[in-house]
Amino acid sequence: MSVDRLERVNALLRRELAEAFFRVFASEGLDLAAITVTRVQCARNLRNATVHVSILGHERERGSILQRIARRHGDLQALINRDCHLKYTPRLEFRLDDSIAKGDHILDVLSHLDSSDKPDSSDLSDPPDQ
Repeated sequence: MSVDRLERVNALLRRELAEAFFRVFASEGLDLAAITVTRVQCARNLRNATVHVSILGHERERGSILQRIARRHGDLQALINRDCHLKYTPRLEFRLDDSIAKGDHILDVLSHLDSSDKPDSSDLSDPPDQ
């Protein structure tokens, strides 16, 4: 399978899974606003797909949320099979992706460094001697 087609299949699965989460978990009281499908890596033979999921906030509950998602993988695969016209419906494996949390941490550190480098307002009122 060409790389371009594989990238399009990954993008399709990512988009469809994001919508499927709302259908499958709508009545379970899961905080769907905190869950993001960040990346899908489908095997070249379309038999397996690794779904990277980011969960913002809920630091203590990330493992249990990921387990709840993994338990309902059959329902998610059924929706993918129904909505996507692929030769094979890939077997979904979910993994926690903490890249967004790491990015937020880096931005916080940079913001803190930027605010500590700014001069005080008292320094701005007195012009420097020339």
